[in-house]
Amino acid sequence: MAYVITQACCNDASCVEVCPVDCIRPTPDDPEYATTEMLYIEPGTCIDCGACVDACPVDAIFPEDQLSAANARYQTINAEYFEKHPLKSSWDSFEPMVPVAVPKDEAPLRVAIVGSGPAACYAAADLITQGGNSVEVEMFDRLPTPWGLVRAGVAPDHPGTKAVTDVFRWTVSKPSFEFHLNVEIGKHLTHDELMAHHHAVIYAVGAAGDRRLGVPGEDLPGSHAATEFVAWYNGHPDYADLQFDLSAERAVIVGNGNVALDVARVLVMDPADLAGTDIAEHALEALRKSNIREVVVLGRRGPAQAAYTNPEFIALGHLDGVDVVVDPAEVVLDDLSQALVDAPDAEPSVVLKTRLAQEYSERTPNPANKRIVLRYLASPTEVLGDDHVTGITVAHNELVEQDGALRARATDRTETIETGLLLRSVGYRGTPVPGIPFDERRGTIPNEGGRVVDPETGEPVAGVYTAGWIKRGPSGVIGTNKKCAKDTVALLFQDFKDKKLVRPIGDRKALDKLVHERQPEVVDYKGWEAIDKAERERGKEAGRPRTKITDVKSMIEIARH
Repeated sequence: MAYVITQACCNDASCVEVCPVDCIRPTPDDPEYATTEMLYIEPGTCIDCGACVDACPVDAIFPEDQLSAANARYQTINAEYFEKHPLKSSWDSFEPMVPVAVPKDEAPLRVAIVGSGPAACYAAADLITQGGNSVEVEMFDRLPTPWGLVRAGVAPDHPGTKAVTDVFRWTVSKPSFEFHLNVEIGKHLTHDELMAHHHAVIYAVGAAGDRRLGVPGEDLPGSHAATEFVAWYNGHPDYADLQFDLSAERAVIVGNGNVALDVARVLVMDPADLAGTDIAEHALEALRKSNIREVVVLGRRGPAQAAYTNPEFIALGHLDGVDVVVDPAEVVLDDLSQALVDAPDAEPSVVLKTRLAQEYSERTPNPANKRIVLRYLASPTEVLGDDHVTGITVAHNELVEQDGALRARATDRTETIETGLLLRSVGYRGTPVPGIPFDERRGTIPNEGGRVVDPETGEPVAGVYTAGWIKRGPSGVIGTNKKCAKDTVALLFQDFKDKKLVRPIGDRKALDKLVHERQPEVVDYKGWEAIDKAERERGKEAGRPRTKITDVKSMIEIARH
């Protein structure tokens, strides 16, 4: 009997590290790892030892005879991956963790990490695991709560994915680690002040901004960024007071990545099911009163090029009382896409993505159900309305080959879709950090492998590093940040070994004093534990995993007691 990896896979490769027969792919050393949707277990080699199950931080691995109906398909998906990628051992090239020796006369190596999401926490874990007691890590976040997009971005009905924070707790509870939450770099402390107290600073601030559509009417009331809607229903303090008009029966989402599917799912799910999650209380109440019965998801290219991952697409088909609707005419592939799918070296994920869209197109919707309608080869050209969104004009696209890739090109065919709510979900975008170089075009911090570089000279900025989405752009899933952070930390340790990092003039005690002078309401680890406990207790009273506190002042008061 083999084990099977399922939808909740976060790609952090903890399972790869413990597999005694090296049958999980792709590994972090494989070229496919950076773009894979999930990891896969080769069924013929798996010896049923269960080591991967114990290591998985999000409980995504099950014996093949214990798969639920929603996960049953993953047995085939795991097997089909290896038909295209036959198992070849890469164990010799997989680099195990090697402790880093910090000379006593240079200890402790002090590193500041700005941000507290997955990339930041994986970087902290690598620093502490490899450096032991000779490394001190100080982590800063402008919010009183940690975990970044795991807390504020992961959909509330994906509790397994959120469980990755249990891994992070091991790191943040270490004596060599210290939280400085509710402290904003650029406001309470400057970059130069961080450098004065640390050998190095790692910026892992994510990508909190969003990309725009660039069409007329985009700023009408009723038109929002999906990132704002996600932050709103997840209880982010900056977005808790937003209002979304849910009075119309149809919503339209532009973009068809995983965030778009998350938003579509939340809009049509039974609020009774959401009531058992950690969704923000204000969002739950609004969704209980919602009139939305149909969500149209627009993708500018065809089903073979859709941005969502197959696990998320499969999950849509298991929502109670919700139909996934696809027009059969829109899954008839053009010649270029058909050739892509039929190619001998076609990626299994692309083939499956097309097959799933075709399967959905064959289903007969139940008129009594709510609907998620997937539209392909469609791009917005104008948002309609006078003082509020009333609809959107959409151009029908065709695919053309350009620069070796298939790109969408608008035709002269258009249509109007009526809607009272428009959400753009066309990508996250990083925002500048005061005092740090920034690439406006890419929305990232310019870097080479994680070393921040001066864009004018191309030379590394001594002691400054980056990891996560602000390093590479908004790509991959939570676990992708693990290797990204590991690569950055490896460069940091190498620079320390090569005497390229200037010894700081301030120690932890001096930093603590400075932080408290600038921000008396700083929240430390114990303060976060108090907030966490309060949220869990409030949630327990309501039969929920937690009830999030969305008011910063209330959080600070709880943290102080």
